[in-house]
Amino acid sequence: MPVITEIEDLKRIYKRRAPKMFYDYVETGSWTEQTFRDNSDDFDQIRLRQRIARDMTGRSTKGTMIGQDVAMPVALAPVGMTGMQHADGEILAAKAAEKFGIPYTLSTMSICSIEDVASNTSAPFWFQVYTLKDDDFMQRLIDRAKAANCSALVITVDLQLLGQRHKDLKNGLSAPPKLTVTSMANLATKINWGLGMLSTHRRFFGNIVGHAKGVSDPSSLTSWIGEAFDQALDWDRIAQLVKMWDGKVILKGILDAEDAKKALNVGADAIIVSNHGGRQLDGALSSIRMLPEILDAVGDKIEVHIDSGIRSGQDVLKALAMGAHGTHIGRAYIYGLGAMGQKGVEEALRVIHSELDTTMGLCGENNVANLGRHNLLIPEGFSGRWEA
Repeated sequence: MPVITEIEDLKRIYKRRAPKMFYDYVETGSWTEQTFRDNSDDFDQIRLRQRIARDMTGRSTKGTMIGQDVAMPVALAPVGMTGMQHADGEILAAKAAEKFGIPYTLSTMSICSIEDVASNTSAPFWFQVYTLKDDDFMQRLIDRAKAANCSALVITVDLQLLGQRHKDLKNGLSAPPKLTVTSMANLATKINWGLGMLSTHRRFFGNIVGHAKGVSDPSSLTSWIGEAFDQALDWDRIAQLVKMWDGKVILKGILDAEDAKKALNVGADAIIVSNHGGRQLDGALSSIRMLPEILDAVGDKIEVHIDSGIRSGQDVLKALAMGAHGTHIGRAYIYGLGAMGQKGVEEALRVIHSELDTTMGLCGENNVANLGRHNLLIPEGFSGRWEA
């Protein structure tokens, strides 16, 4: 096994091993990818304040997210088609999260089904849903998640319509991959990936095929997806979905202070400051830039989490010190999964935890609960100066 010291090590291996269309699916943003790039670049602008001569023994990264104890304030974010990055990918990622002691979030657009993940893990996981028009399908999906003992529902609120992602369109992204001359030439170079996919029966969208009306096979899925998302979504509809679940709810995709205030009124337990990893509205500000304004708007009335752009334990620390209660990672763990399966996800979490722990100590803190703005050097005008 190669020596893994940073997430970039896993990304390099992942790029070699994963089919191009699935690598591009993860490592891309919409339109010009400006927001995709800013998500990471803006973390780099925040610097850390070094402190010395403090007792750094007994350091702890433990915390809670929506009342759940976590080994560090990091959850694995929902990523569609994870089971195309590596055979049985959702199961392997969930097992790695359970072993490490952090939450795993299963996407509705997963390859492995809710039942697949539940039968292969013992810790409750979180389940993500989109705001879809079909109430019957939504209710049955939620009932399945309840039956699987999912401990929270993550409602994605920033995907009423799909942002244009050029690479996905050019690659003809699909699950399983469509066999064209180009895709077959690329797949022929991914022997280990192919052998893994041949060894599993999980190659389609397990939560949808056979469950959604009129979707009995992958060929009928495309038209369903095109019609499923609720472009008429409003806050009353979001409140209805919260009520359908009647449990812990996290709203994912909040990027505006006014929307954060409205989230307080629908009964959510937490919000995730997120621009969908730069995959929706290109030109929007990065999540870390919007975090202070959103925190100012809602205070401590609701847990505020953040995703988009987090690639290291230092990024986690910066987000927590800026005031976030928790963080969510997607690409960072997918790199590990595509590189080495479950072991790769475990390596990604080990790296992030080690970086968080070491950086925390060098900043003079021995507990993540004590992190704050005093640990950071934030550029003047970091949140932006924009005309009213």
